[in-house]
Amino acid sequence: MKRSRRAALAEQLELYFICGTTNTKDIFQTVETALQCGVTCFQFREKGNEALYGDQKEAVARTLLRLCRAYGVPFIVNDDVELAMKLDADGVHVGQEDASARRVRQMIGADKWLGVSVHSLEEAATAMVHADYVGIGPIFPTDSKADAGEVNGTTLIRQVRAAYRELPIVGIGGIRPEHVELIRRDGADGVAIISAIASAPDVAAATRRFKCL
Repeated sequence: MKRSRRAALAEQLELYFICGTTNTKDIFQTVETALQCGVTCFQFREKGNEALYGDQKEAVARTLLRLCRAYGVPFIVNDDVELAMKLDADGVHVGQEDASARRVRQMIGADKWLGVSVHSLEEAATAMVHADYVGIGPIFPTDSKADAGEVNGTTLIRQVRAAYRELPIVGIGGIRPEHVELIRRDGADGVAIISAIASAPDVAAATRRFKCL
């Protein structure tokens, strides 16, 4: 990947909001408010016991895609490569238990974003061959993802940044506004937020607290 593309992508990771219908009462209102207040990237992650599937999931995704387009914010689909391709989403994010980065890259082509969650330096080395950015976490304890794995603070962010200077990195997991300075200082280009925005009583205020840092 050309350096200029990675640099531009890193800027888009500044405030990366992740949300699905199971994370908030009104996903459309929540996402639009977050977009209005400065979110720089959005990922549709529809997981959990009450998650939508099939046509219902696609309908929600299409509406969210239109919102993101209206605000000029990239729209990423978590795990569901077929849905991402059907919608012509901006990219896909996969975990270690999902389809391999190599296979996903073959499916979506070179122009779409591919993000991969990593939990070790070895996984980061493998991912960066095909991925545009990596998500590292959980940095702090989180209830948003049941399969989040072991909390490791910013240790891995520092290790990956030292090894791969130009690889865009986003930190995730239990992040609050007061954590952002540390996470960015240790090498992340941005932070990914779920519940601190999606479950906030005042979504606008919560988003602005992250944006103003």
